[in-house]
Amino acid sequence: MKRTSLYSEQHAVLVNYLRELRVVRDLKQAEVAEAIGRPQTYISDIEKGKRGLDLLQVMEICTACKVSFPEFAVELDRRLKALKPKASRKKI
Repeated sequence: MKRTSLYSEQHAVLVNYLRELRVVRDLKQAEVAEAIGRPQTYISDIEKGKRGLDLLQVMEICTACKVSFPEFAVELDRRLKALKPKASRKKI
């Protein structure tokens, strides 16, 4: 069965980076949630990897954390490229 992106290494990098942005800016989950019109549990679920995100939601969170989306995207791309590639498996 194919794993969804919610459980991928890349998704973990995304949510960890979003959480890092919030913490570095000394924002509480409730503050970010209020800024985007969502309950605190929404941010909690994202940070726990229980909720997927689309591009517009990521942009909203970036705005709430006072980081430009292009700046966020460049750093996210750098972090994703730093992931170790998985070894290819050959069927015998």
